[in-house]
Amino acid sequence: MTTATPPAYAVACTGLTHTFGETRAVDGLDLTVGEGEVFGLLGPNGAGKTTALRCVTTLLPVPPGRIEVFGHDAATDRMAVRRLLGYVPQQLSADAGLTGRENVALFARVFDVPRRERAERVAQALTAVDLTDAADRLAKTYSGGMVRRLELAQALVSAPRLLILDEPTIGLDPIARTSVWEHITAVRAATGMTVLVTTHYMDEADQYCDRVGLMHHGRVRALGTPEELRRGLGARRGTPDTDPPPTLEDVFRDVAGSGLDDQSGDFRDVRSTRRTAHRVG
Repeated sequence: MTTATPPAYAVACTGLTHTFGETRAVDGLDLTVGEGEVFGLLGPNGAGKTTALRCVTTLLPVPPGRIEVFGHDAATDRMAVRRLLGYVPQQLSADAGLTGRENVALFARVFDVPRRERAERVAQALTAVDLTDAADRLAKTYSGGMVRRLELAQALVSAPRLLILDEPTIGLDPIARTSVWEHITAVRAATGMTVLVTTHYMDEADQYCDRVGLMHHGRVRALGTPEELRRGLGARRGTPDTDPPPTLEDVFRDVAGSGLDDQSGDFRDVRSTRRTAHRVG
């Protein structure tokens, strides 16, 4: 009798709960991300997506529940987890007063890339996002799309097995959004890297994500491939074959429902998102 091989998970969250005062941002979240897949975590503002990501990255202390990243416990083996991932947050992390190369070199030091490998790793990361020609210009001269690609290079310089992206294309025009995703896809194809991403652009999730999870009120309420979720909504609605099939945005609205109005985030969330969009736009 052959024993089945357990599935390989890049991320496994079990019963993850996190509160801010009286607000429960993440409420018993159970979630797995397969090794090598692109997983999209979707949901309205205030659904708990960013909080969950910050727990996975160990930027927030691991609360009740358990998080494993490639088998490492995020609560007890934080440094091992950090060495395995790259992170692009919503808020800009590039320094306008440094060149592109200096920005990436700074992250190479932060992520403890060995000194003898830094120059080569920095060059590789800049090449991967097509910024070699602009590497020695100040970041403040970059366009919005170039800035996001620079931040992607910062996250890639440590050769992460897991890349975590929180709204990576926020505020970008369609051409710049496509460019960012093309570079993510190319690096993933070359390295087998796992990608965990949040986005409010349903077309991005539909086109680039292998699976998506729709979060609402701190829990995943729907999970599957974009096609599975669209097909499932069509079946529940009894959509005739002659009608246009549901979109992923329809699925989003079905899951979030009327809760959209009271889950739009607080003043700081709105201010932060608008500031980021303004700076990259």
